[in-house]
Amino acid sequence: MYFKASDTVEAVVTMKSWCFRTWARLDNKAASSSTNKIFATVRTFHQPRLRRESYGELIQIDGSDHRWFEQRGEPCTLLVFIDDATSKLMQLRFVPSESTDSYFEALNGYLTTHGCPTAFYSDKHTVFRVNRPDAKGGAGMTQFGRALAELNIEILCANSSQAKGRVERANRTLQDRLVKELRLAGVCDLNAGNLFLPQFMKQFNEKFSVPAARTENMHRRLNVQASRLADILCHREQRHVSQQLSLAYDRRQIILERSGLADGLAGQYVEVYDFADRPLEVRWKGHLLPYRVFSKDQRVSHTAIIENKRLSHALATVKAQQELKRLPKIMTNSDKGGYKKRPRQVYGPDYKTTIAPAPAVEMTV
Repeated sequence: MYFKASDTVEAVVTMKSWCFRTWARLDNKAASSSTNKIFATVRTFHQPRLRRESYGELIQIDGSDHRWFEQRGEPCTLLVFIDDATSKLMQLRFVPSESTDSYFEALNGYLTTHGCPTAFYSDKHTVFRVNRPDAKGGAGMTQFGRALAELNIEILCANSSQAKGRVERANRTLQDRLVKELRLAGVCDLNAGNLFLPQFMKQFNEKFSVPAARTENMHRRLNVQASRLADILCHREQRHVSQQLSLAYDRRQIILERSGLADGLAGQYVEVYDFADRPLEVRWKGHLLPYRVFSKDQRVSHTAIIENKRLSHALATVKAQQELKRLPKIMTNSDKGGYKKRPRQVYGPDYKTTIAPAPAVEMTV
């Protein structure tokens, strides 16, 4: 709209106010109408939240997928545990991807070093939360949630990334500072990076952590033996034993060895303990059951749903499985009989027959 120089100030102000009111009504209608969404400007506001008052009361956890070693190594994920009250880095660990096993490994180091916090604060990743209401197993909780429940630690899931902004901002800071420190130290793989992280955490906390509002430490002592902690921080599933004393787990058929205890388990449920660094164990009421495995074709399930954070790790697993799988070599009758193909003989005008000299005979008188 254009205004003439002869228009009064009051007319110009009135016309502008009418235009603003008209556009405001259009914005309100567009926000509620699917046909006018192009006119809508929807913005979500997140109110700031004060820090928790005590150290160890709330620990924010997240994984950051990044090229931490730049072009010197493969991209990987950094698991970050940060205290909400002090912004202190509690645990850092390089892992191939965000998975239950990787979080179990990081949690083991956290509990051994600091003890049990009051609660962890995470996103809605499937490691922490069952996102399918019709899930068949798990009793409504994931393996990580089950382990925290046995340790009497609460797990809370944020509704947005802004809600756990402390760990999100820490990820952004680490993607700048930590990458440069790794470059100066010449670190280029996961193992060397995990050895470097404790020193970096100490320097980072001395510079950026803040004192808590209260001096109380909310961490509780870990009153669990190492063997018991290993049983908690692993995959555990219940499986039904058939009449043939067999059960299915992870595309494998597990057959229990015949014994007085195993013979009476037909039709009952046993518990499978799947460790990351030990062979799989089958137990019934604490009793270890010997077994043998009939393996099926091991591969990533066909049309499996893979999250974006685990895509790189899943593709690496598929590639490794494809390289291991070789087509069987079929033995022909010639191969079985030991036949060896002779080289091609060329005959021509210059061909000379090579006759081996007769062996010398020694004459005795």
